[in-house]
Amino acid sequence: MDRLNPDKLYVEFRDDITKTQPIIGRRYTLTHSDITANLFLTIGLNYAYDKITEMRDEVLATWKINDNEYFLYTYCYVGRDFDYNESKIRYKIFNRELPLALEAIRYGDSTFFKANPKLDNSPVWVYFDSSYPEFSGYRYFGRMKNYK
Repeated sequence: MDRLNPDKLYVEFRDDITKTQPIIGRRYTLTHSDITANLFLTIGLNYAYDKITEMRDEVLATWKINDNEYFLYTYCYVGRDFDYNESKIRYKIFNRELPLALEAIRYGDSTFFKANPKLDNSPVWVYFDSSYPEFSGYRYFGRMKNYK
């Protein structure tokens, strides 16, 4: 781990999800505190919408399958109501901080990855949602094994 401080990561499991199953339907909500730099990872069958603030700086992720290959679909809300400069700043921050977010998911759900080692070879695709085309769309972020 290059950047993650495990002492600042708090993990919560919800919705009767187990630490090893399921793959499809498993959802991650990652939020943080700007004051304490703590990260809060909620793992469940639903996103933890109650943890999302009006800042909309959370990272959402779920497992999907395409052509018999699992991939981690990750969503970042760059913004539809922000002006160009604010969207540009948000996009840069998301890109800079996503490796840390993916490390937090990989570390926080490590029992799941030990039980499903094939997922370490899964690609990570991030969808940036913005009203500005240059800050919107999919970007490849490598494979999960890059974040352990």
